[in-house]
Amino acid sequence: MKEITKEEIVAIMRTVKDPELGKDLVTLGMLKEIKIDGANVILDVVLTTPACPLKDRITDDIRLAIRGNIPHVGEIKVNFDADVKSSRPMSDTNRIPGIKHVIAVGSGKGGVGKSTIAANLALALQQEGARVGLLDADIYGPSMGIMFGVPEGEKPKVNSENRIMPIMRFDMPLMSMGFLIGAQEAVVWRGPMLAKMLQQFLEQVNWGELDYLVLDLPPGTGDVQLTLSQLIPVSGAVIVGTPQDVAMADVARAVKMFNMTQVPILGIVENMSGFDCPHCHEVTRVFGGGSQDKSRYEKMNLTLLGELPLELDTRVAGDAGAPIVVKDPQSAQAKRFRALAQKIAAAISVKSYESELQLPVLH
Repeated sequence: MKEITKEEIVAIMRTVKDPELGKDLVTLGMLKEIKIDGANVILDVVLTTPACPLKDRITDDIRLAIRGNIPHVGEIKVNFDADVKSSRPMSDTNRIPGIKHVIAVGSGKGGVGKSTIAANLALALQQEGARVGLLDADIYGPSMGIMFGVPEGEKPKVNSENRIMPIMRFDMPLMSMGFLIGAQEAVVWRGPMLAKMLQQFLEQVNWGELDYLVLDLPPGTGDVQLTLSQLIPVSGAVIVGTPQDVAMADVARAVKMFNMTQVPILGIVENMSGFDCPHCHEVTRVFGGGSQDKSRYEKMNLTLLGELPLELDTRVAGDAGAPIVVKDPQSAQAKRFRALAQKIAAAISVKSYESELQLPVLH
């Protein structure tokens, strides 16, 4: 029986492509190590995100390619690791050096469930194996303290380096204006003060090393969004909307805002896409829309990232201080959030790869 060699496996892996990046695993540097044990082959593959939705497909493609070229091969084992690459080169002036990607979650108006989606998205990315932080950038109406069950009066501490230590919940670093003011206090500030506070949250908080920092933006198109685009490179924005026709104008405004500030738009999440009856568990499309009417999103050049029905348990979980992804991880809604997280992580990986191709070559 002919001995299997590493060189032979490398040649075969040059025919296996990453389904989203469109390049082979060797060219992308995803093939980390090859081990040959008699007729058995063990491969270590490094993904561009731990939340990769196509692990099973990549595994199947690898096994199919090897068996197609080496009929006498025995067991084929594929081990996955992940190395999230930053979408832009880090520089000495980078305001958030330990953070690889910033994901902004925004909407054209309030009341669409943006904060609920931001919270569950961050936790879902973490459950997939990523290092994630969450910044409640809604200075006027902070809500993450309630959604994460942070006791009223618990304040962030300052370390010996005069950096703010974020509040930790579910092993995730959090920061919010709500941690600094009383529950009944109102923030009555003009634009420059908002900008200064957002800058402090980004630069002076000890976030540590993160793959993704999720930002829950205030609703609308105002000072915080503009300040954010001027302070740091944002890897991508997720727009949250509801499906009724009258809400499309607000979605269009959000699209216009992100385009004007040159923030890449990853797509739209259609929240309250229908009502999930707690008794019969049938989803009724009260507002219409959804995947049945994708044309209106296509006209705005928007990708429909996911549809989330209006569902009682999600609201109860958020009010109780434990978002549905952690309170009931096996629920249908939690699974929808994890699928959404995988889709967003994959979209960021693609954009990072495209950005890398456009970078000038240094000599």
